[in-house]
Amino acid sequence: MAEIHTPSSRIQLCGVLAAEIEGRRIERQLPGRKGRLLFVYLVAHRDRTITRDELVEVLWPKQVPCAVDGDLRALVSKVRRAIGQEALGLRNRFRLDLPADAWIDLEAAAQELHHAEAAIVTERWAQAWSSSLVALFTARRGFLPDESGRWIDDWRDHLEEIEVRALECFTAASIGVGGSELPAAERNARKLVKKEPYRESGYRLLMEALAKRGNCAEAIQVYEDLRHLLREGLGVNPSPATQELHKRLLREPALIY
Repeated sequence: MAEIHTPSSRIQLCGVLAAEIEGRRIERQLPGRKGRLLFVYLVAHRDRTITRDELVEVLWPKQVPCAVDGDLRALVSKVRRAIGQEALGLRNRFRLDLPADAWIDLEAAAQELHHAEAAIVTERWAQAWSSSLVALFTARRGFLPDESGRWIDDWRDHLEEIEVRALECFTAASIGVGGSELPAAERNARKLVKKEPYRESGYRLLMEALAKRGNCAEAIQVYEDLRHLLREGLGVNPSPATQELHKRLLREPALIY
């Protein structure tokens, strides 16, 4: 049996901040609200070098203090002590250097979503089910709920997209597994339709889930609801993929379920 590798560093940015770096829990050592904000920003953007001006804008978006250079140096110094002297870049250009095996929930969510979408293509339903669930749980925890800022909004938008795509994968995997997972597939497909009313994938998943449960007439009605919505709202017809599914339901519904 292969040995399971445990990362030396684990950082959770979504929901409650938690950070363990090479065996040390450090979130309580961060210097207050701005220290936590600085740490989260560095972790979320660890793939590039960050300038002094960028950090100033992040930490003091509304009014820059007169002694901003001193304030920034003091804050960076305290964060550097908390995470490790060698982990944080130079004086005016910063880049967080974490161990190569570091696990960060934002990155893990994107990776698991990729795995789920790849598994859907090859109909590996169990893999898609588990991977999409990891991405879904992470995205739903939220990002810095008590803070505001353009960069925070960007990450929230990113997590929103991950949540929707992960829910699509989870629903498709539940349909693929079938059996006792079909009621959950229908519920989640309805959530997708409600959350993204102009995103056709949710309607297709709902049609498939209903047909798999033997409710073909209701599945056809879902298509009619979508067709009416698109015609009235956008003046367009459903996509070819959605139309083809509708034709299959009309022609040979037994093939769906």
